[in-house]
Amino acid sequence: MTEPGPPPAGRARPARYAGLAGAVLLAVAGWLGGALPDIPPTGPWRAGYGPWALGCWLVGTALLVGAWWSLRRGAPSTRWAYLTAGLWLVPLLAAPPLGSRDVYSYACQGWAYAAGRDPYRVGVAAAGCPWVDSVAPIWRDTPAPYGPFFVLLAALATTLGGGLVGTIVLLRLVALAGVLLAALCLPGLARAAGVPTARAAWLALACPLVGVHLVAGAHNDAVMLGLLLLGLLVLVRLPGKPKPLLAAGVLLGLAVTVKATAVVVLPFAALTAVLGRYTPRALLRDGGWLAGGVLAALAATSALSGLGLGWIAGLARSGDTEQWTSPPTAVGVVVDYLGQLAGREPAAVPVTRAVALVLLAALLVALWWRAWTALRALNDARQRVHRLAAARPRITLYAAGVALAATVVLAPVLHPWYATWPLLVLAVSATRTTWFVLPCAVASFLALPDGTSLARYTKAPGAIAMTALVVVFAGWALRNALRARTARPTAAR
Repeated sequence: MTEPGPPPAGRARPARYAGLAGAVLLAVAGWLGGALPDIPPTGPWRAGYGPWALGCWLVGTALLVGAWWSLRRGAPSTRWAYLTAGLWLVPLLAAPPLGSRDVYSYACQGWAYAAGRDPYRVGVAAAGCPWVDSVAPIWRDTPAPYGPFFVLLAALATTLGGGLVGTIVLLRLVALAGVLLAALCLPGLARAAGVPTARAAWLALACPLVGVHLVAGAHNDAVMLGLLLLGLLVLVRLPGKPKPLLAAGVLLGLAVTVKATAVVVLPFAALTAVLGRYTPRALLRDGGWLAGGVLAALAATSALSGLGLGWIAGLARSGDTEQWTSPPTAVGVVVDYLGQLAGREPAAVPVTRAVALVLLAALLVALWWRAWTALRALNDARQRVHRLAAARPRITLYAAGVALAATVVLAPVLHPWYATWPLLVLAVSATRTTWFVLPCAVASFLALPDGTSLARYTKAPGAIAMTALVVVFAGWALRNALRARTARPTAAR
């Protein structure tokens, strides 16, 4: 039985306008109780329109998510997907920052650098940022965890903006540019991996997390993803050629100097860079050119900003919050609850987070080795060259997307917009989509318009539910591993 294809344009039209209505309601919710600069970050109730803000937010999110989900198998055409996603962005571009107050942190970090302070040594409060009251309290005294390229962009926005509102507008335009750059790369990557371009464009661009958090929330993840996809597209189009490999390395290096998460993709990008047969020598040759570009970008941005690698120390503070949306944190919280019943002090969260990072490292190595092994298997002399060329992007891009998904799941903190990292890569490479589309749909409901996380109000039940989900998933994975292990000797006989 074949999976149903995308609907015709006539049947998809209700989804287009339901999503538009949802986007309008979200913009209204933003003005009634969003992350406005003159409202302390204490929730939409402070605005005086609490019930209206919350109602518009819930209904608008439900409409937007429902419309996106209804066409998850693909839009009527690629052009239809682009036009609809663009239509949904129009009201969100007119809204104040939504779902997070991080853009005010960006503005203050840019101001600090422009004023001669080192944002990697002092928090924005100590730096004397005039807009510090708009920053979420938890981030006022922490150093910037972002790379020097983004600090330079934020400083440029601060300098040209002339004030907080102008700076926020420019930072949103920077985020929009990142999304548009990603949009330009989607068809080429999807075609290379053998994925329908209409489906890839729809899943990646019409996702509510992209419009609400990357564009309206102006998160720097948009810039990281735009550079990342462009670098991967260069590798897919022009593998094995020194100059394009260097250019792709520079793009990937710039993505890392926006947000360090992009480093997870680099080992898989090295596999994409190889032209022809997969041998260790070819990997060292082509991957070496790519690595040279990455290092050049890191060195250039560090030297140009004068900040060096100080931003790496700031990454340690990204886990200051404890929310059940992160599976390792949820498990640690539940263990602490059980320990408190036995009279023990809570100390499990750092342990479970450390175990998760070790597990992540092992998974990344296993994913890379699996992709390498699959590509090496295609080196058989009986395989035609074009078959190897066609399989390369499908295998490497999918492995990179799964690696990003594992990074999100096992990270100490999981904010809703983190789900866009694997989403945009898997949208152009995965054949089965529900396993990553459904979490994105759920994540769209996890933040209120002013940036308040619903996880704060559901810590105990959320942690228990997430821990139960982890246990179920671990049991399922173990059972499948045992089945595969017992099936191999049988197949060998």
